[in-house]
Amino acid sequence: MHEPRYAWVVVWSTFFSLAVIFGVSYSFAAFFESFATEFSAQRADVALIFGLSGLVYFVLGAVGGMLSDRFGPRVVCSMGMCCIALGLLGTSLAQSMTMVYLCYGACVGLGIALVYTPSIGCVQPWFTRRRGLAAGLARAGIGAGTLVVPLLMGITLDSWAWREAMQLLAVGVLLVGLAAAGLLRRAPAATARGSAPVNGLSLREALRTRSFRWLYASVVLGAPTMFIPFAHVSAAARDMGMDDARAVGLVGLIGVGSLVGRFAIGALADRIGRPLTLVLMQASMGLSYVLWHSAQGYAAWVVFALWFGLSYGGIVSLLPALCMDLFGARSVSSIIGTLYTGAAFGNLLGPVVAGAVFDRVQSYSWVIAGCLVMSTVATLASLPLHRHRQDRY
Repeated sequence: MHEPRYAWVVVWSTFFSLAVIFGVSYSFAAFFESFATEFSAQRADVALIFGLSGLVYFVLGAVGGMLSDRFGPRVVCSMGMCCIALGLLGTSLAQSMTMVYLCYGACVGLGIALVYTPSIGCVQPWFTRRRGLAAGLARAGIGAGTLVVPLLMGITLDSWAWREAMQLLAVGVLLVGLAAAGLLRRAPAATARGSAPVNGLSLREALRTRSFRWLYASVVLGAPTMFIPFAHVSAAARDMGMDDARAVGLVGLIGVGSLVGRFAIGALADRIGRPLTLVLMQASMGLSYVLWHSAQGYAAWVVFALWFGLSYGGIVSLLPALCMDLFGARSVSSIIGTLYTGAAFGNLLGPVVAGAVFDRVQSYSWVIAGCLVMSTVATLASLPLHRHRQDRY
């Protein structure tokens, strides 16, 4: 059975939508020092901006999914892009950290929530035979955005003030983001008679399964390890004498690794199974921190960024396809959004606690040790998904 041609339009629309929103999110690394200098803030205070944004979009991702199931992804994602642009513009005018928290943390976070889950949930029902490849390609937009946008912002900040650079970023979101969101469509397989959901579990039914509980536990436990580098790896590299361009470039290299992970790991998962691949990627992400701990020269930092990005990209490309495998198309956006609430507090507390620990001891050693422990437990929580498959839809 061949997928309809428009399915691939949806894949590329999702690619660019995700590139925009996560390019904005992870360009935070380029603005980290500007925020700290402008507002005389500690690292924990600056990291709270990133953490708050993640908390908002992961918690409200379920709401975005529900709105998409009702009104369609095009409307909801377009609203999200406008919200992100408004938040960036407000941040560029902020005169206090409180305003930055409200504009970049809350408003940008809300916009991402309205794009993230609806766009990725839109892809899965279009495919049957090549679902893993499609999911990996669509979510490669996260890696592309992580690579391109922080680097562009880093280059822009060499010549422009940070406020002007953020205004330029807001214009880019409106131009590229709205164009991509406008091409999203709900799959025919996701509806019957134009509106009624077809086969699959409802959100309430999915929440009662053992598969969802183990998957949720894996996400909760793995989230701190997943998000700390995005907020802190550039600062850690600067501490070791690396110049700003190469330090911010490490986030871009995470994006490169993530791109590879979304393609290669998605294809691997189609062969050996997504549950087993998730176990391997959780373990790999934790092991990459060993290299962070021992990194001295620039080459070691590059290898860490690529390794971590590969593991991270593999994990995030697997989760939507796993939800479709396990629970069907009926409420897939709502289920994915609910699953992502598990990452919310890890995204908030991971970077903030890491910043607070560094502010206290002036070292990331304890942070790395904690991430190794959390990653080990997250890997163990993923194992039952491979061992027990009776909940599979």
